Amino acid sequence: MPASRSTSERAVPIGFPCHLRAWRQRERISQLELSLHAGVSQRHLSHLESGRSQPSRTMVLLLGQALRAPLREQNEALLAAGFAPAFHTSELEKPNMAPVLEAVTHMLQHHEPYPAVAVDRAWNACRANRSFERLIALLRPAGPEATPPGTCNLMRLFFQKNGIRPWVRNWDHVAPFLWQRACREAEADGTGRVQAILDPLKEDLGTEPWVKAPRLDLLPVLPLILSRDGLTLSLFSVIATFGTAQDVTTDELRIECFFPADEASKALLESMAG
Repeated sequence: MPASRSTSERAVPIGFPCHLRAWRQRERISQLELSLHAGVSQRHLSHLESGRSQPSRTMVLLLGQALRAPLREQNEALLAAGFAPAFHTSELEKPNMAPVLEAVTHMLQHHEPYPAVAVDRAWNACRANRSFERLIALLRPAGPEATPPGTCNLMRLFFQKNGIRPWVRNWDHVAPFLWQRACREAEADGTGRVQAILDPLKEDLGTEPWVKAPRLDLLPVLPLILSRDGLTLSLFSVIATFGTAQDVTTDELRIECFFPADEASKALLESMAG
């Protein structure tokens, strides 16, 4: 009877090689480039990616950080390699998340009278300031399909049939950029959550302008121009993320702050706040 293989000689679960290969291909770097960046031999990387070698817990985290993998994906890779997750997933209301929630609330409130919203990785609005809620209330349709502004999904709000498209004056400019950005995030997500949001929307949109190459305007930023009931707003956004996140929820949270792109929009937002 052949001797049983030691733990170090057992084949790594098939999941981890898939994670490593997907991370590397997503970043579009070769095994050689990754080996130089992570300080690991190319041969060892090749063995890890083929399943011939089993990674240590430290190696999984090292490669995840080198390839800028989201914390959720690093947890999944650890599980695939036979280890416990390294990062917690906490609700914003939990006591340990109090400093994070305080920072988010501070940024949202201090951005008044301009709109700001905190969204998760799947574009669900987690928190919003009053200016954002006023803006969405102005744009979204009334009726049973309407949901509270603070709980809406921004991709559905923008692209679904009963969304805000009728009020987006420069739809052919903005829609392709926003859609392509979401598609890149879906590719980087690895969990399928973002793609699950996009697939039904894609069926609704059919052959709309988002499938075309975006038009390039010679502007510093691409504004979102909204017009309804005689009111016109021109906005651009700045996105903030946590740079040292050690929790999955914090890692996936981003704050989108909207600014007026012209003086008329600035005056209108200020008057709406008043």
